[in-house]
Amino acid sequence: MKEWFRKYLKVLTRPSVHYSLGFLTLGGFLAGIIFWGGFNTALEATNTEEFCIGCHEMENNVYQEMKTTIHYTNRSGVRATCPDCHVPHNWTDKMARKMQASKEVWGKIFGTINTREKFEAQRRRLAEHEWDRLKANDSLECRNCHNFEYMDFTAQSDRAASMHSTYLEKGEKTCIDCHKGIAHELPDMKGVEGW
Repeated sequence: MKEWFRKYLKVLTRPSVHYSLGFLTLGGFLAGIIFWGGFNTALEATNTEEFCIGCHEMENNVYQEMKTTIHYTNRSGVRATCPDCHVPHNWTDKMARKMQASKEVWGKIFGTINTREKFEAQRRRLAEHEWDRLKANDSLECRNCHNFEYMDFTAQSDRAASMHSTYLEKGEKTCIDCHKGIAHELPDMKGVEGW
């Protein structure tokens, strides 16, 4: 094994016999661009609503619920899709979220939530995971569309205007603290603080 490693290291460190350093550098640069383009294309393909609802677990459960909310159909015609709420927009956070989501592939493979009954049994755990994630990032995905600075408090109910101006301005709470279940049905909320 040691001899094989030595031979391999020798091949890697000796100069190229047939190609110039410029050709190898340019080739490596072009290969990097092709790799990066392919990687980004695949990343964006997995960041669409069509991809998200491609499995029946999502299409038959949470997607059907979202279709009844204001985030799907509203008077302004602006519609949120799965990645708008569940995938951060900036690249580093998006990559971290994609790595976390790779665990969800295991759930698909092993059928963790492949029936409505299994999904309902896991709903609270799944919801709490998302609530914790949104709480930790100060509801970043909500704030990509809803900007506190542009809120018209006069168009809000007295209660909403009071809450938004008090808690959001001071940074005491974040969107998900009050808006759980805004796009999906709530799980059994027994034992959840404030419910």
